[in-house]
Amino acid sequence: MKNELTRTKMLIGEDAINKLKNSKVAVFGIGGVGGYTVEALARCGIGTLDLIDSDTVDITNLNRQIYALHSTIGKNKTDVAKERIHDINPDINVNTYNVFYLPENSNEFDLSKYDYVVDAIDTVTAKIELIVNAQKVNTPIISSMGTGNKLSADRLEVSDIYSTCVCPLARVMRKELKARGIKKLKVIYSKEEIIKNASNIPASISFVPATAGLLIAQEVIKDLISK
Repeated sequence: MKNELTRTKMLIGEDAINKLKNSKVAVFGIGGVGGYTVEALARCGIGTLDLIDSDTVDITNLNRQIYALHSTIGKNKTDVAKERIHDINPDINVNTYNVFYLPENSNEFDLSKYDYVVDAIDTVTAKIELIVNAQKVNTPIISSMGTGNKLSADRLEVSDIYSTCVCPLARVMRKELKARGIKKLKVIYSKEEIIKNASNIPASISFVPATAGLLIAQEVIKDLISK
């Protein structure tokens, strides 16, 4: 019988489909990068998705975020995401947390219960907290570096944090993670030089964060089915 995953099963096989159905993934930050990660994970049939984000949809999100529509402006991103996921696959268990992950509330999340954690958070402090806590309990994690002020999606690549270059956020993360004894971390980052703009707010375009999000989903799926 045909279902949402018929074509995917043809590619990766029934055993892999069952692994994904039994997997639980947390995505911290569901904006430009994380939203597309969630989209791809849902369409691959991840059984449980936990979504953590405190933001509401803003009109300035329309240029790059999958949950941003004129009809969703002002709504919680987690609520919009849950509705969309269930429209894709009603069988997916979606848990939403309308909070911003910080050291102050990190103990509210038991990262050991996840098969994979995605870090698509913007702020350094929160990223470091999440990465350190995930590695403490040996939960696989992948982290997104900067996608703002970038125009070339083909300069994105998957790497270890200590093999990155060019990206200013990755530079800061290398220093901070090394100081905390973190030996390795899978990341998605761009080798493209920053395109400067007149504002302190990062400029963005539709396809760079989206590509980063899809590449993250690729790594999560490949790692889960290769266990």
